[in-house]
Amino acid sequence: MRKRMSELILVVSLVAKPETQKEAEEFLIDLLAPTHAEEGCLLYSLHREVEDPTKIWFVERWSSRELLDIHLRSPHIQKALADVGKYFVEGPDIRVCEAIPGGEPAKGSIAGHATGR
Repeated sequence: MRKRMSELILVVSLVAKPETQKEAEEFLIDLLAPTHAEEGCLLYSLHREVEDPTKIWFVERWSSRELLDIHLRSPHIQKALADVGKYFVEGPDIRVCEAIPGGEPAKGSIAGHATGR
């Protein structure tokens, strides 16, 4: 039986309405500062697809499931989830993952426990 790691990686996808692309990005950018200040947040980064800029991704790294759950219940995230339909036609599709490290430690995982960071 393999040991379960406490650190989690999230990949979250959203698809913006083309007519609200700029506002959708601003809406998500506003989540960065309060989330970065939360206990347990190790990475909370926003990305736009090159081929289709309406597709937006968060890549997140949380120190534990408990602190991730607190984040998901936080007022700024609950408000964002209530307002997401104003700017997006799809999402958020939230995928919670754990690292499968391999290869060179610094290149094989973004999870700190796997890379020794």
